[in-house]
Amino acid sequence: MNDHFDTLETRPAEAREAALLAALPGHVAHARTHAAYFAERFGGIDAAAIRSRSALAELPVTRKSDLSTQQIARPPLGGLNATPVGGLAHIFQSPGPIYEPDGHGSDWWRFARALFAAGFRAGDLIHNTYSYHFTPAGRMIETAAAKLGCCVFPAGVGQTEQQMQAIAHLRPTGYTGTPSFLKILLEKAEELGADITCLKRASLSGEALPPSLQQWFHTRGIIARQLYGSADLGLIAYESEAQAGLIVDEHMLVELVEPGGMKPVAFGEIGEVVVTNFNPDYPLIRFATGDLSAVVAGESPCGRTNMRLKGWLGRADQTVKVRGMFVHPGQIGEIGKRFPELGRMRLRVEGRIGDDRMTLVCETAAAAPPEGLAARVQIALRDLTKLRGEIEFVAVGALPADGKVIEDARAYD
Repeated sequence: MNDHFDTLETRPAEAREAALLAALPGHVAHARTHAAYFAERFGGIDAAAIRSRSALAELPVTRKSDLSTQQIARPPLGGLNATPVGGLAHIFQSPGPIYEPDGHGSDWWRFARALFAAGFRAGDLIHNTYSYHFTPAGRMIETAAAKLGCCVFPAGVGQTEQQMQAIAHLRPTGYTGTPSFLKILLEKAEELGADITCLKRASLSGEALPPSLQQWFHTRGIIARQLYGSADLGLIAYESEAQAGLIVDEHMLVELVEPGGMKPVAFGEIGEVVVTNFNPDYPLIRFATGDLSAVVAGESPCGRTNMRLKGWLGRADQTVKVRGMFVHPGQIGEIGKRFPELGRMRLRVEGRIGDDRMTLVCETAAAAPPEGLAARVQIALRDLTKLRGEIEFVAVGALPADGKVIEDARAYD
């Protein structure tokens, strides 16, 4: 069995850095020439001069949190796409809403590298529980599996008992999806006495994977590895058998900057993950993900030589991820527009991995809220976030006036 996906993973770090920096001027020029957004953003910039990290750090940042506004102003993709919509394969939608393109070609999001590092090989059958509806996650894994020569059962989300039945019948060796849903499947199988011990490896994303849960999977015979990616960027970083941080993808240039700012932080400090991809269809340059992380010093014991991240260390803004879906402060603001009788609101997210619980706390001047109001607000919350949550009414002034719209009170240990 080969230890690495390709020779790029083990090349000298200096060679990788030189190759990425050499590609920067052409990539910036391509984005400025073919993408309307970057034509405006980089109008006065000399692309040929962007040959170092310090020069790159002078370019403005594009924030994921601004994509929805950009796309409303210039539909459908905000002018960030260099390939016209007619030349793309698909357009997907994530909550926000934010629209993301999919181009033609093999493994367009480059997830095959992460699946390989998680132990997937040609001939494996993968039980893929990422969504195949609206969001691109299901297709991301589908195309990566095809690149490796794996077969996929397109399970999607939900329908726990039917999924267990399929696993018991088909005997897949691999699982792809969120950690929480894998935990639900395993607990349900133990409860019902179903045999799904065929699952031996898992590539997990969409949520934090604390060491305690990773060990919990291990005690049930499953080697679980993390994958860090996004619908706009594709693969950003991944975990190998060394379990020593997340290794940055070979086709990404990653910076860690001051949260909400532009300036790179000192080595080892926590910063916001800012990524420059080299995708000619969707050339995102200095794209701020909103995720916080830090660099792990040195090289991975597995032999891969690229930069490593410590993993997800929080959000630079109030956006949170619940059961694999991003929830934005703007979505809570939209609920306020729909229900002007409500005052200040705060979405409280509690629990642990596999048991996320959302409660929307709403101030109201009414001593007794009108009958049916809670149900209508709950429907609006689910409509906007694609997630179920409870509704709690409190008196005006009960919530602190601190500007916080989303409170992440989950335990990650």
